Amino acid sequence: MSVNKEVKRITTHILQEMKNRGEKIAMLTAYDYSMAAIVDNAGMDIILVGDSASNVMAGHETTLPITLDQMIYHASSVVRAAKRALVVVDLPFGSYQGNSKEALSSAIRIMKESGAHAVKMEGGVEIAESISRILTAGIPVMGHLGLTPQSIYKFGTYTVRAKEDAEAAKLQEDALKLQELGCFGVVLEKIPAKLARQVSESLSIPTIGIGAGQHCDGQVLVIHDMLGINKGFKPRFLRQYSNMYDIMNDAIQNYVGDVKAKSFPNEKEGY
Repeated sequence: MSVNKEVKRITTHILQEMKNRGEKIAMLTAYDYSMAAIVDNAGMDIILVGDSASNVMAGHETTLPITLDQMIYHASSVVRAAKRALVVVDLPFGSYQGNSKEALSSAIRIMKESGAHAVKMEGGVEIAESISRILTAGIPVMGHLGLTPQSIYKFGTYTVRAKEDAEAAKLQEDALKLQELGCFGVVLEKIPAKLARQVSESLSIPTIGIGAGQHCDGQVLVIHDMLGINKGFKPRFLRQYSNMYDIMNDAIQNYVGDVKAKSFPNEKEGY
């Protein structure tokens, strides 16, 4: 049998099968065509077009400023590159909170205009109506609990969430509610590992952790962080797999030096 058979597209059903058999789910962010093509070819299960684009692509302090139009632009670029991975897109701040009709309209725009496969939303019972309305349109939804960056001004800090019993209990209730509503998975961000394990074991749907320990059904990181493109951002949960900042800086300095020294281009590099 040929080993070069066409790679099967990851679906929400396949993710569920992965949880059922104990296979971990790999998820990374991407925001443009070239990076997404590399991530997809490397065997990624899920590509998240995160509203973290607001930080790493646009230089904003928070995720709040990014617009729905901008998310659609980034998502469209990623979808054109992804041949295997499931592409999940963050609904940006202000596009779904408090208004289920607007939430449905936002999700439909993302799906129609970008070609993405699912959307992700931050929050629990307080956004249940919006989630339900989106799901009734046949759009898959991934939840997001724990540290929810769109609520950073409410929290006032990026510290670990749900350390106290009351908040931990609410998170567990929210997770079960998201499953009951029909979400296909839940991101758990920056919560105690013990709590993340309890939630993961209590749910039949997959959990994806970021700063939530090793017992979630999968893991997600921001690609600029794990590749070391961002300088100085090194939280405990981040494992850097490369030091691309220095690698790229050295290459660019060498290019500048060659241009200044008149050694680039040489005779063989011309026509």
